[in-house]
Order: sequence, then C-alpha cells, then structure tokens
Amino acid sequence: MKPETNRIEYKQELTDDLEKEVIAFLNYREGGLIYIGINKSGKVLGITDADTMQLKIKDRLKHNISPPCLGLFDIILEEREEKEIIKIIVASGPEKPYYLRKYGMSEKGSYIRVGSASEPMPAKMIETLFSKRTRNSIGRIQSNQQKLKFEQFKIYYSEAGKKLNSQFAANLELLTQEGKYNYVAFLMSDVNSLSVKVAKYKGLNRVELIENNEYGYCSLIKATKQVLDKIELENKTLTRITSKERDEKRLWNAIALREAIINAIVHNDYTNEVPPKFEFFADRIEITSAGSLPDGLSRDEFFEGYSVPRNQEIMRIFKDLDLVEHLGSGVPRILESYGKDCFTFSDNFLRMTFPAVEQVTEQDTEQDTEQVTEQVEKLLTVITKGEHTTFELMELSGIKHRPTFLYNYIQPALDLGLLEMTIPEKPNSRLQKYRLTKKGMSLKKSQ
Repeated sequence: MKPETNRIEYKQELTDDLEKEVIAFLNYREGGLIYIGINKSGKVLGITDADTMQLKIKDRLKHNISPPCLGLFDIILEEREEKEIIKIIVASGPEKPYYLRKYGMSEKGSYIRVGSASEPMPAKMIETLFSKRTRNSIGRIQSNQQKLKFEQFKIYYSEAGKKLNSQFAANLELLTQEGKYNYVAFLMSDVNSLSVKVAKYKGLNRVELIENNEYGYCSLIKATKQVLDKIELENKTLTRITSKERDEKRLWNAIALREAIINAIVHNDYTNEVPPKFEFFADRIEITSAGSLPDGLSRDEFFEGYSVPRNQEIMRIFKDLDLVEHLGSGVPRILESYGKDCFTFSDNFLRMTFPAVEQVTEQDTEQDTEQVTEQVEKLLTVITKGEHTTFELMELSGIKHRPTFLYNYIQPALDLGLLEMTIPEKPNSRLQKYRLTKKGMSLKKSQ
C-alpha cells in the first residue's frame, strides 16, 4: 500500500475524529481519500459489519458538518487482500470553510490538510476563505416559481428503489435557508424553462442544420435520459464483413460519450440559465457546457480526476439515481478513449470534441437500422397503411400510458425517419396523425 500523503489518510477503524479528517479534505483544494480498515503503516486489517458502518458514516457526515456536504463524498466498499475495507472519496468543497457544527466556524471546528495530517485552520485562513465563499450557487438562488410539482422526480426515485417522503425537498437540499424552493428544485420540477439542445449538421460546420431537437421544459432527470437516448441512437454501429470476420465498431466510444454527457449536465453553470448543448457534425460530436474550470482547480488536477463539483445538489441526486458512478470517475474514463486535446477551455465554457471513427454521410444515415429498438419494431409490426391517431396506435400496440408510448415508441420512430406527422408544423395539434415513411414501409416489409 502507498504511504499516507496529502491526499490519502488511513484509519484502522472508525473513530470519533472521522469528521475532522473529512473537513480537512473538504477545505483542501484537491480533496482526498480516507481508507477505513488499514493501519498507519499501510497494513490491511479489514472491517466487520460494513453495511452498518457505511450508514453510520453517512449519517455522521450529514449531521455533524457545515455547510452541508452531501454530494461531496462517496462511500465505497472495496476488497483488499481478501478483506473488506471502506474508501471515502472526498471532493474539494465549493463553500469553504467547512467546520464541525458543534464548534462553529472557529479554529476548534475548522481543519485543513497539511502534509499527511489534518491541522486546525488558522483564524486568518478561516476569514479569507469565508470572504471568498461561493454565494451564487444554484442551491442558494431562490426559484422565481414556488408552485412546483415533482411527479417525474418521484417516479425516477421510485424506479431506483428509493421512496421519497414528505421531507424530500429539505433532505435533498432543494430549499434555501429561508425554506423557499431553490433553483435546483426548479430544475428538478415537472415544468421549468430549461431546454437542452441536440443539433445535427450536414457537413463539418454549422452552415446547414438538418435536425434540431429540444429536450427539456421538464425535470432535468427526464431531459438527461432523453438526451442519453437520442445520442445513443446517433452513435451508430458500423459493420464491415470481410472474408475472415465481421467487424463492428461504433462511431464513438459509448462509455466515454455517456460520461461526457453526464459531466456536461451535472457540472454546467446554470446561474446564467445557459444549458449544455450537444452538436453532431459529419466528422465529430461537440459537447459544450457553460462555465470553465471551478476556482482553484488547475487543468492538470482536472485531468487527474480531482473532483470539485460545481453543483453538489445535482451531483447527489444523480448519484442517488445511479447516473453517476462515483466522484472523479468521469474525466479519467473519457481519457481512456480520447486524449486531453479533445478538451477546450475558455473563460465561460468547456467543450469536449470527439472525432467519429469515420465520416458520417447521408447514405450511412439512410441505411443504418442497427439502432431500431424493440419498441419501434413492435410499432412497425402493428401499424397498417394509412394515417393513425396516437390513441389508435396505442390500442394497436397494447400500451395504455400515453407519455411512455410517445417517448419510447413514437419519438424514436420519428427520429429514425420511419414515421412522419401529417401536420409537422403543429406537432401538438389534437388533429395530429402519423403514417409510415417510405423508409418505414421498406423496413416493415423486411421484418
């Protein structure tokens, strides 16, 4: 095992000074790692009753540290030398100084990492950090709308096996200090003003727009899943059959692409109400998020995976819903497939550019049927010639839930060019009907 360093702390067992160590890393510009079940010399001793210990750690960090640090740490169970240990990943916090609640913002309550030790923070440093504290975070901004509904949000938590009680807004930090809904709550609510753009261009520049999709005006969770599904659809599988083998590869590495999408949404600077955007060109995809590197984080530290979450409340929610694996995992996963050159930093934006394995042509788009989902196949199977209302197609498909049908059946079929609207200029018209395109008819015949 590596010795203790400025970013690594070993603890033989869970002790009363855990909060002190976590606070020191929250106040440290690089964050850090705490291992429980390893002694100071690096010998793995292991732990017992890991589940109870993880719950106890989360509860202590939630209730004993201020400002709130939920979303700034991960508790992970690992196995070393056939023994269980706990690893706590602590990010550098955006609202320094952090401190023990019972002692307040004082030298007795605040700590900082110095070498391989956690030392009391000098009063002068406490004053300096407090004067620089980020006060314009979306958790502190009051939503301009207070009559918010969270039905979509609750459904996603339920699907993840996590039931929300009546206190969910307070528990998930969706309220300001005054008890009003904050901007995070607005983003998570059923109806809001945020829309994420996914655009597609014919050539290598933005001259000829061939497709422009807007995902939003709904819970950010729903919009994220819609963007993930749309980009998964665009990440086509190219197949070449040679005399020796069938060679299949996708336009972009799926793991890296997903991490980039999630990173852009989670770490976007929403304070100016500018959403991230995703743009497809014939030879690449560009992913642009508002806001450059967080204060105090260098490019080298960014590439090494040091985590300084811009929106800790969103990070916490995305982790709850398994959209994020753990702190600091995104950028290293991207770098496994794409180099540092794919990142471009400016004062106000961060852009990731991933080249396609080969240039996409209109012919490729027309011939590609690899990404037709089971739901779309079912729709093509039951649909007949002529024009059909949404209700008629739902009856033919045996689907009763309209949003599910529109999202999983109709929209993907429209995106693939297999289905078309009879009144495309008024997509929400009550007179709207759908019919198969030539491409849809051709695919239906081949089924």
